[in-house]
Amino acid sequence: MSEIKERREYELFIGPNHPGIEGNYAMKLTLEGDRIVKAKTEGGFLHRGFEKLMEERLYIQNIAIVCRICVPDPDPNEENYARAIEEIAGIEVPIRAKYIRTLVLELSRMASHLFTFGGHAGTIGLYTMPNWSIADRDRIMELFEELTGARVYHIYILPGGVRRDLPAGFKKRVTEVMDYIESRLPYYDDLFFNNAILHKRARGIGKMSREDAIRWGATGPTLRACGVAADVRKDDPYEAYPMVDFDIPVRTEGDALARLLVRRAELEQSIRIIRQIIENIPEGSVWNKIPNPLKWKVPPGTAYVRSESSKGEYAYYMVSNGGKYPYRVHVRGASVTHGVHILENLLVGSRIEDASQIMFSLDACPPEIDR
Repeated sequence: MSEIKERREYELFIGPNHPGIEGNYAMKLTLEGDRIVKAKTEGGFLHRGFEKLMEERLYIQNIAIVCRICVPDPDPNEENYARAIEEIAGIEVPIRAKYIRTLVLELSRMASHLFTFGGHAGTIGLYTMPNWSIADRDRIMELFEELTGARVYHIYILPGGVRRDLPAGFKKRVTEVMDYIESRLPYYDDLFFNNAILHKRARGIGKMSREDAIRWGATGPTLRACGVAADVRKDDPYEAYPMVDFDIPVRTEGDALARLLVRRAELEQSIRIIRQIIENIPEGSVWNKIPNPLKWKVPPGTAYVRSESSKGEYAYYMVSNGGKYPYRVHVRGASVTHGVHILENLLVGSRIEDASQIMFSLDACPPEIDR
């Protein structure tokens, strides 16, 4: 019997270079017919080894490294890294800088979600959506370029605040982009979120119960799609989040469609947060000067800080032994949990045509897995 079964099963790779994969990553699937009976994820095809690299570089040099840990949503890495240093060294951040950091984090969340919408739509053949959402994301990239000088790797959030203040007229341009993206949401709904093809393909696919989500360590939209209203911005507020009002979108179905719709609702909440930031941002300094960064020795100590990225809960654990380099840095992202453990479990029993859709619905970030 085992010989017959062995002949009925075959292996198939999806990735690492494949349009249905989030970056350079691979899924090794064992199939019987078109049904997946075993799934193994394989990383190591992209940036890797960030944590050890940071232990060999000055604190200030690592700001150019950490943003590469998650390319679609880089800024939570910068913010967590800076906040961990600030906690160890006892550095105060000006209130205006906290507002600007929050603005940057929410713009990054929106850009990441717009990118994910396009990727998910592409896995089920709705190719107009990535043409729309990724083009609209470019408007946010242009804001980042104006603010930081870079479209993707911003290297903008520094220990003590941010690298520079808002350019003249920047708040007006942010408002215009928010108005534009909000005006696009009905078109997204007609094309994608209310599309019968999406609902037929995504409803009930990659379904996860509330109990399994908690047991497997899901966070962010993946957890909230299972009925758990957990959000670090509310549960453990940081930066300017205590000063703004927003809701936590939650659904209970726990499937690929629910995860997508939670992110759709989060886009509206990010617009809401950004408008409050623009309206209420105080005047003042944007950086509390630190010692000479080329000679700076951070006092001995440890810190654990966390935030809510577009992918889920993000955290940095840092240890300083009083030297010029971090003694230890550990990054706790959502992608190992979502893109390895949960993905491998949800793929078993699914059909081959749903493998990429399930992966995109979990919204993992491959270089973060190989950190």
